[in-house]
Amino acid sequence: MRIMGVDPGLHRTGYGLIDQLDNKQYRLVEGGIVQTEADQLLERRLAAIFDGIAEVMAEFQPEVVVVEKVYSKYQHPHTAIMMGHARGVIYLAAAQHTIPVHAYPASQVKKALVGHGRAGKHQVAAMVCKTLGLSEPPTPDDVTDALALAICHAHPLRTLGGPRKLPAVIPAALAREWRAAP
Repeated sequence: MRIMGVDPGLHRTGYGLIDQLDNKQYRLVEGGIVQTEADQLLERRLAAIFDGIAEVMAEFQPEVVVVEKVYSKYQHPHTAIMMGHARGVIYLAAAQHTIPVHAYPASQVKKALVGHGRAGKHQVAAMVCKTLGLSEPPTPDDVTDALALAICHAHPLRTLGGPRKLPAVIPAALAREWRAAP
C-alpha cells in the first residue's frame, strides 16, 4: 500500500510517501515540500499548494492521504484558520484524484511512533529515521512530520492499546546520533 502523509502549512506544506510492504516493513518513496511566498496573495498561495500536491498525487498515485487533524484550542486562531485553508486544498486535490483522506491528531501520531502522545519532535524524527532506515531526519521538519503521519496510518495498532510493532522508547545511541546531525 502506498501512503502519502501531508503536513499542511501556508508557507511550507511537507509531503512524504511510503510503501507498506508485505512483510510489514516500510520503504521511503519520496518526500519534499511545496513552498509559497509570504508576499503572494492568499488565493495564489493556495493554488500553488493545490497544484504541487495534485502533481505529486498524479505522479506517485498514493492509495490514501493522511493529514494532521486541526487542534481546536489554538492560542493563535489565525494560524488554525490558515492551516484550515491549506488542508482544504489538500482534501480537494485528493478528492479530484479519488483518494480517501484520513486525519489523526498529533498526539495519536506521536503515540503510534514513540509510544506516548507527548513525545518531542526529536523523538518522532528519530523513529521516522529508524522505521525508514534513514541516517538522519529529512529536512525541513515538514517532510519528517509528513512521513510520521504516513507511518502512523500504516501502523497496524495505531488506535489500540495492544502490543506495538515499534519500540516504545528510543535507544540512547539513536537519540545521540540524531542530536549529532547538523
